[in-house]
Amino acid sequence: MIQLPGQVVSGYRSHLMKRRVKEEDFADYLKWLRYFHDFCEKYRVVGDESHRIRSFLDKLREKKQAEQQCRRAYNAVMLYFEMLKDRDTPAEATASSQIAETYHSDVIQSASTQQPVNLARRSFYSEAGYQEKSDSPEWDQVLAAMAAEIKVRHYSRKTLKTYANWSRKFQHFLKNKPPDELTTADVKEYLTHLAVKCRVAATTQNQAFNSLLFFYRHGLKREFGELRDVPRAKKSLYIPTVLSRDEIDAIIKHLSPPFDLVVKLLFGCGLRQFECLQLRVRDFNFDAGKLTIHGKGKKDRTVPIPEALLPELKAQIRMLGVLHGRDVTVGYDGVFLDDAVEKKYPKAPKEFMHQWFFPQKNLTLVAENGQRRRWHLHESELQEALYPAVRKAKIPKRVTSHTFRHSFATHLLQAGYDIRVIQTLLGHSSLKTTMIYTHCVPVMTVKEPRSPLDF
Repeated sequence: MIQLPGQVVSGYRSHLMKRRVKEEDFADYLKWLRYFHDFCEKYRVVGDESHRIRSFLDKLREKKQAEQQCRRAYNAVMLYFEMLKDRDTPAEATASSQIAETYHSDVIQSASTQQPVNLARRSFYSEAGYQEKSDSPEWDQVLAAMAAEIKVRHYSRKTLKTYANWSRKFQHFLKNKPPDELTTADVKEYLTHLAVKCRVAATTQNQAFNSLLFFYRHGLKREFGELRDVPRAKKSLYIPTVLSRDEIDAIIKHLSPPFDLVVKLLFGCGLRQFECLQLRVRDFNFDAGKLTIHGKGKKDRTVPIPEALLPELKAQIRMLGVLHGRDVTVGYDGVFLDDAVEKKYPKAPKEFMHQWFFPQKNLTLVAENGQRRRWHLHESELQEALYPAVRKAKIPKRVTSHTFRHSFATHLLQAGYDIRVIQTLLGHSSLKTTMIYTHCVPVMTVKEPRSPLDF
């Protein structure tokens, strides 16, 4: 949960007193304000105030919140923007005063008419938590050094987030023990705590071990040492969930655009979720029938474009062309690109070939240079669309976006494709990873296996 800055809390309390809100209700109002900011941060909701408030209230109703609670949340957020209005310019004050009118009249502004939020582009590195200051400056300095080492090695943002989060948990477990006094025994005690007290899975324990190993070597600049007699969580054999073709078709039937096309690509090309949502127009080579995937670990690969999807894919690109033209007309300047691509190609964001294949709807962001940009569809939006579709299809299986990738590999294996061909299409570094799908395929030999004693 996001913690509001002390200056905001004190100013908000003063405004509540000014509006004669009962003092016993202050905590409840602050709670809803924190929920609102947490919602906007988690789902990356941007736009003018009316759009953000409307999205927040829709989310509360989706979570079955009582109407009385929704009204209390609405009043809390409205009072917050009312407080800001006193500090804003006259133009901003006018925009803030229109929030209530927009909400009560049930008007939703379109993407072409929304006003941008003056929000500088934020790197995903800030999500890792290492930039958040703690009670120990020494720990903050060590985590910053570790983050710098990760960036120098061009590790993924998710790796940085994972390593930093485990380091923070290690810090909290040791109650801010000075980093210079850390020993191997501290790591042993923490891993034992995870295995015995928390009963984490084997993969989670290994993830914590690797994170702390990197933290010691590159943050503290010392050797990790040997760990003996540390209880290890038992690793179980995971058999992935696989859907039949009829089940996949039933799910797609209950998905609205563009989520139906996303799922078709996940299953038709065996993509990971982030690989699919970060596709760009330039990745599609219709002449060669190939799709370039920018995969895990900065490794690219190509997969065949499903012929059955050609009409939909070309229609999506035509729609993107119209959207791009409209964005340029209303002042957009292309899309955000990852890492240093924009610095290397400063004019690239304006080019249509760099447009996201699945752009996020009703989203306006403003970069540091004041240019309006568009981001790609967020993972949470796909997950929220997929869950009700699975329920409507009445499929009694645990289905996630990764289930379609499992189904892709299993269906190819059932069709007689070589396991190494499937390994290449999935982008697996090790064949052992791909071999898990052999447990999903029944024996297809002429005779069922028997003991040699029975021959």
